Amino acid sequence: MGFAKIIGQRNQLDILRLALANNRLHHAYLFTGPEGVGKRTTALALAMALHCTEKNGDFCGRCAECARIMARNHPDVRVIERLADKKEISIQQIRDMEKELRYRSFSGGRKIAIVDPATLLNPASQNALLKTLEEPPPDSLLILIATSAGALLPTLRSRCLRLSFGPLPRQLIAGFLLSEKRVKPEEAELLAALSMGSLGAALEMDGAELRERRRVWGGMLSALKAGDYRGAMEAAEALAASRDDALQFLEWAESWYRDLLVQAARQDAQGVVNLDMLAELQLQGTAAGVERILSAAANARGAARKIQRNLNRRMVLEQFLFGVVGSH
Repeated sequence: MGFAKIIGQRNQLDILRLALANNRLHHAYLFTGPEGVGKRTTALALAMALHCTEKNGDFCGRCAECARIMARNHPDVRVIERLADKKEISIQQIRDMEKELRYRSFSGGRKIAIVDPATLLNPASQNALLKTLEEPPPDSLLILIATSAGALLPTLRSRCLRLSFGPLPRQLIAGFLLSEKRVKPEEAELLAALSMGSLGAALEMDGAELRERRRVWGGMLSALKAGDYRGAMEAAEALAASRDDALQFLEWAESWYRDLLVQAARQDAQGVVNLDMLAELQLQGTAAGVERILSAAANARGAARKIQRNLNRRMVLEQFLFGVVGSH
């Protein structure tokens, strides 16, 4: 085990390891970046390094302290998430967290709280958290995890040391799938491309199911003609049934329009995400205007952010698809 086993993110890990070695950790960190690129893994790794019984600036992953952190039952390390029946992380959860951070450590090490995702903190929760950041309890460490810092209060962001986690290189993800998961080379290449740099996404993907979903989504977008607002409304209603499905569709749509842009510029497969749909991309890429493609990709990204903030899914999807049929 240890930091060396974490896939990618060498610069971010080096910064944290140097701070550990010099006993200069900040009292609060903000880890930002796409889903599935190692933010939570790194946060838990840092917690293990601080509590590991080997005390060598790294973590073994075998001792009782590491095992308890990995099992999520360490008394000094808490992960604050949205409760199953709630849409946001509540102010009460933050108050409970602050109270626990002020208790004496059970193990003699640091009290650590990881808030994931911090984007689900409502304004009242963020203001409560701000008080903790302004007067951090002794020997405490707070790590906020977010896909973007934009949803957080500027005063909150300014009191955290920010580390940005980027998408992982495609070859790293494909190599991991080949060596650790025994995925066939062609499948590993496709999943790595479709993951958009997210190892977490690649591990969750079912290749066959994903191919079928993307075929349906591609057919749906192709079927929407200029001015077909009724068709757009019907498609939005179907897609809005599931939050996860809606987000996956929008993520795929953004990758689709990005691929169209690549095709319009390069006419080859380099950098293409939807490798198995290359023929259709080449056909559409020659006919689509660059401005329309750029606008559609930006709209897909914006729609996903709105759904992540729990805005009405059907209305968000309608707005996005209206833009598609209105820009032909």
